[in-house]
Amino acid sequence: MAEEGHRVTVNVYDLSQGLARQLSTSFLGKAIEGIWHTGIVVYGNEYYFGGGIQHSPAGSTPYGVPLRVVELGVTHVPKDVFEMYLQEISPRYTAEAYSLLTHNCNNFSNEVAQFLVGATIPEYILSLPNEVMSSPMGALILPMIQNLETTMRSGGVPQVPQFRPSTAAPSGTASAATAKTSSSTNSSTNPDNSKTEGEQQKSSPNVVAGDPLGNARGKVQDEISKEFAAIMATGTMRASEAAALATRRVMQRYGHTAVSQS
Repeated sequence: MAEEGHRVTVNVYDLSQGLARQLSTSFLGKAIEGIWHTGIVVYGNEYYFGGGIQHSPAGSTPYGVPLRVVELGVTHVPKDVFEMYLQEISPRYTAEAYSLLTHNCNNFSNEVAQFLVGATIPEYILSLPNEVMSSPMGALILPMIQNLETTMRSGGVPQVPQFRPSTAAPSGTASAATAKTSSSTNSSTNPDNSKTEGEQQKSSPNVVAGDPLGNARGKVQDEISKEFAAIMATGTMRASEAAALATRRVMQRYGHTAVSQS
């Protein structure tokens, strides 16, 4: 008697929860619909790759409700055979092997889909890393990608960036400059102060030695936050619209400055 077929679907989640769609054109110079995470649903479970191969009862993963569900077909592979297959490929899908650009949850879902039903997951999901990195600002978001990789390797769920007023970066920079001046002045009267300056820089979260790109990125993000707060204070726009407008204004301002300097 033939093995009963099992429905196979892929759950698609947007890790940015809509922010990619709203802000990608301003930041990347092209429209990105979402930052995709996928999981294969079969045998009543959802299987996905993060901190290694993981599974949860369907509908109970930490990623919440999927943005869409894609039908892949019906498999006649018995569950025990599938589990043996997962054990076989698990050395290639460890937490250490995770790469957001080249070896991620979507690559896992695609390989599993081919094993179960001989089909692939949608191409727009698989092509997302190349789309992002080939964009004008792709190289600038590499540090963010590396942070996301760290989160995913630990099996965590990335948190959506929140746009909120913040003056920590400028005040932190000013404080660091003041501390340095004070330290230079006091070192002549107190030799012990001179040896603590390097330690203060290490312990301060606002000082990133040798990272001019990080400082510039932080300045842009802080200006966007301020612009966003000012727009929201007018009470004329929704948060998503204000975030998009604030980003566009700041990016245009920096673009104009670059042209003037050149």
